[in-house]
Amino acid sequence: MLNIALFGPPGAGKGTQSKKLLDKYNLTYISTGDILRSEIADGSELGLKAKSIIEAGGLVNDELVVEIIEKKITTNQNARGILFDGFPRTVVQAYILDGLLLKLNTSLDMMISLDVPEKELVERLLLRAKTSKRSDDTLDVIKVRLKEYDNKTKPVADYYEEQKKYHKLNGVGSLEEIFDNIVDHIEKNKSKEYTNIVLLGKPGVGKGTQGKFLADKHNLVYISTGALLRREIREGTEIGKIAQPYMEKGEIVPDEIPIKLIADQIKENTKADGFIFKGFPRTVIQAYILDGLLQRVNMKVSNMIELKLSTLQAIKRLSARGKDENKARPYDISTEMIVNRLEQYKEKTEPVVNYYQKQGKYSKINADGTEEEVFNRLSEEIEDSLRKNF
Repeated sequence: MLNIALFGPPGAGKGTQSKKLLDKYNLTYISTGDILRSEIADGSELGLKAKSIIEAGGLVNDELVVEIIEKKITTNQNARGILFDGFPRTVVQAYILDGLLLKLNTSLDMMISLDVPEKELVERLLLRAKTSKRSDDTLDVIKVRLKEYDNKTKPVADYYEEQKKYHKLNGVGSLEEIFDNIVDHIEKNKSKEYTNIVLLGKPGVGKGTQGKFLADKHNLVYISTGALLRREIREGTEIGKIAQPYMEKGEIVPDEIPIKLIADQIKENTKADGFIFKGFPRTVIQAYILDGLLQRVNMKVSNMIELKLSTLQAIKRLSARGKDENKARPYDISTEMIVNRLEQYKEKTEPVVNYYQKQGKYSKINADGTEEEVFNRLSEEIEDSLRKNF
């Protein structure tokens, strides 16, 4: 995720630049004022609470503001990050924001402050007051607002300066010049994003073939637990000896075995742009394990793609593979073993699909067709995931 706090005094142009940043990076927009007005207009429970406080002449407290912000974030899970406009306004709110983002397994990447000389700000605000017919925006009122901004936000700037997340940029120039400068700064300072794809589907849908093609095209590392286990068996390692009886029956090996193999692969490919996982996770427990493995290296699953194929077609493909001496696996030889693997998939792996669906990390692709046709469908989906990760 890319999380940015955009700061600047009244008249600095935050609203205009916010719109452009939202379009470019597909971020969730968090403006406490806008969200409060929206909640009140919708008559939601949070909106009614806020309305009663405002009507009584009070200020909406931080607790309610955080509830509203959290609701906004959690209902926009497909966004690639968050753009905070005018929040946090105090050091207390900065601490609160850090805690909230930590709860959501993320953090603020940077605070960008648009720097505009006071004389320029006054001229902009007076012009805006004139064109929008806001009679309350007099010179005296504007100066008070600017002074209040400086007094309140300097401690917040210092807070993020200590974390090396505060960046002051020139807010004077054409809209495009300022925007290009902001984007250039974001690109230079944002954390590296990884694209990690889980390929799921019934045995026989072509995950192995497609996974390799996709990894080659998109500069990702292909990790097949099945291939890794078969290598261990060929080399006669201790892991191979433990895994062999399970592999011969097409059953799921004990979790501690793939954990070590996958962890080693991730460790060996520290410069990778991401990974394609085939054959893991095959159970919900393994899905939790994969989350843990990736979290250790500051990564996460970007998307799960399910290759869809009818059971009859899967049986036909596996039976054909079983007759090819160059491709046959021990568990493809008999119809009984093929049916057993398909039943295991339905019982243990289909719940994994539901696990990722609930996280908004699910796509499905028709696996019926030529290798090239299926590859093109998958590649489009991967490219979308890459765009989401910038």
